[in-house]
Amino acid sequence: MQAVVGDRLHVHGSVVGQPDRMGEIIEVRGVGGEPPYLVQFENGHNCLMFPGPDAVIEHQGKKAKKALAKAKR
Repeated sequence: MQAVVGDRLHVHGSVVGQPDRMGEIIEVRGVGGEPPYLVQFENGHNCLMFPGPDAVIEHQGKKAKKALAKAKR
C-alpha cells in the first residue's frame, strides 16, 4: 500500500450497520509512501494508522501519480 499527502483513505465498515469512514492523508511517515499514515477523518479526528485489509487508498490526480512514481525510485 502506497500513498501521498492528499490521497483519501476509505475504511470499509467491518460489521453490518457500521458506516464506512473516509479521511484525508495529511502525513506519510513510512518510506516510499508506505504506512503509517496520519489521517484526518471527516469528523475532524486525526489518527495515526497502519491500514488493514478493509482499507483502500484513493489516489488524487496527476500530482499523486508523480509523487508515487518518485517514491518508488
